[in-house]
Amino acid sequence: MYEQYYGFVQSPFTLTPDPKFLYRSESHEEAITQLLQAIRRKEGFIVLTGDIGTGKTTICRALLEQLDSATFTSLVLNPFLSVEELLREVLLDFGVVSREAVRSGRMLAASKHELISTLHEFLLALVPIRGSAVLIIDEAQHLSPQVLEQIRIISNLETNEAKLLQIVLVGQLNLLNVLADAELRQLDQRISMRAALKPLTREEVEAYISHRLRVARGSNAVAFEPEAVDQVHRFSGGVPRIINLLADRALMAGAAAHVNRITPGLIEDAARTLGLKAPEAPAPRPASRRRVALAAAAVVLAALVLFLLVGPVDTWIDPGAPAPPQRPALWRGEAAAARPIPADDFMPPPVPVPVRPRPALPPGEVPDDYIGQVPRARSQF
Repeated sequence: MYEQYYGFVQSPFTLTPDPKFLYRSESHEEAITQLLQAIRRKEGFIVLTGDIGTGKTTICRALLEQLDSATFTSLVLNPFLSVEELLREVLLDFGVVSREAVRSGRMLAASKHELISTLHEFLLALVPIRGSAVLIIDEAQHLSPQVLEQIRIISNLETNEAKLLQIVLVGQLNLLNVLADAELRQLDQRISMRAALKPLTREEVEAYISHRLRVARGSNAVAFEPEAVDQVHRFSGGVPRIINLLADRALMAGAAAHVNRITPGLIEDAARTLGLKAPEAPAPRPASRRRVALAAAAVVLAALVLFLLVGPVDTWIDPGAPAPPQRPALWRGEAAAARPIPADDFMPPPVPVPVRPRPALPPGEVPDDYIGQVPRARSQF
């Protein structure tokens, strides 16, 4: 076993949700902070979502360890429960009923109304001692609409000042689509905080591997080469569960080969063993019509500028070659030195216009078509 070869006190990349192995990436740290703040403020509904394998269950267990002793908690890992089964599970976790009472069947005879009344009495008993109660349901995307509606009703247990029960729904990304259904609109409106877990970046993958090796006390016995970390991020997409699988198989192969550095080849072998494929590079996006039109216009403009500055292509000749036949000077844009063109070629000869004599006017008067001459008032002087 590679744990003995490398001197680990336990497997560093186990898939169990052990809180001490939790690496607090940026999104994980933000999610825990938001959950703690919402619980301490006694907000009713809280939602935590994340893709498969991003560490939601580990976050839940780490959250339970950070709550004080005055907070009663219930972590429900099985979402495929009826309303009555869920209520019995919650009462059992809160310590209201004993496990012997559940096993003996005495609780089976209790109706849903009696179970809710018992839960309400327990929550009211927490008010004088400043206690609180938190219900966390994992894989909540699998809850039936009937159970979700009952959870909404349970959330109405409150005093004039605060909620008596905080409910945290933890699930995959499609949990948001489930809550957005028209039948669950009343529940969706009661959600006061939504947190989300994101995959790890390349830098966070490297820190994640180092953190787990350090917790397992084997950080000095084995190391992952930077290129190997690149391969881990490439094959896993930053999902912690897949990182654990890859690193575990690579360490197994490294111990068998008696090496203390995990190489990219070992990661590729581990990925092949697990049936993982690296995501393909995205295909280049086809150029839009606008880009094609702009490119064509740029080519035409460049050709026009070149033509105006240098001249036509056929003028780019070897000085020693015979001179090409001369064209009119206007073709080359030069000053025209052609023969003078008679004016008759452009306009007809002028036609004489008869001039009628202007009739004589009395002294001091100005003709009607007078424009721009001495003003009429000056005729008085």
